[in-house]
Amino acid sequence: MYELVVSDSFSAAHHLRGYKGKCEALHGHNWKVEATVASDKLDSLGMVLDFTDIKKALAEVLERYDHKYLNETADFSEINPTTENMARMVYEHLGAALPRHVKVKSVGVWESERCCARYFGS
Repeated sequence: MYELVVSDSFSAAHHLRGYKGKCEALHGHNWKVEATVASDKLDSLGMVLDFTDIKKALAEVLERYDHKYLNETADFSEINPTTENMARMVYEHLGAALPRHVKVKSVGVWESERCCARYFGS
């Protein structure tokens, strides 16, 4: 099995519904996203997938959130835009954008330099 890891970032604001504390107020983060993809197959060039293609797919997923108020996006209109839920959403959208032989293994979302949530799927 081969794994490839790419990262990107975006800036967005959110608030946590029903939370009692500072994060119930509108605030923003410079989010860092790290995606790990895997495959047991290599192409004729000896690659799982060109890093350029993975980076492009991740950037397209993150574009839906960049400089947005996350609570007003379709993905978070009903669920809280927590770091955990963000990791799951990126995982699902990225998985849908990749070729079948490449699977998303995990997505980590950093809301600060010291706090990360990672989603592994089922």
